[in-house]
Amino acid sequence: MAVDATKPYDDQNIFAKILRGEIPSKTVYEDEWALAFYDINPQAPQHILVIPKGAYVSWDDFSANGSDAEIAGFVRAVGHVAREAGMVEPGYRLLANIGQDAHQEVPHLHVHIFAGKPLGPMLMRG
Repeated sequence: MAVDATKPYDDQNIFAKILRGEIPSKTVYEDEWALAFYDINPQAPQHILVIPKGAYVSWDDFSANGSDAEIAGFVRAVGHVAREAGMVEPGYRLLANIGQDAHQEVPHLHVHIFAGKPLGPMLMRG
């Protein structure tokens, strides 16, 4: 079920539980601003999720309400994870689904990093 990204943050979502240590994850990176871990249902040979540690529903929520330090720290964490995973060459894709039309499934901002094979066109035409 897709998320309404305009609703308040739900602290019972799966990523909030991962941040609290209630659900395990295979962590690849963590700092004061972000947590990165492998997706449990990978859509590419390399598929890592990066989430901010703050309670943000969407990119809109985060960019409007996050502190400058949180935003900079999160963006730097995404880049760091991609570099450390060896994704920069030959390339990778970042994806953040926001809201119902984009099929956001978890009401906590998260960025998918995909790599490990040619990923094809960004969107199917039609």
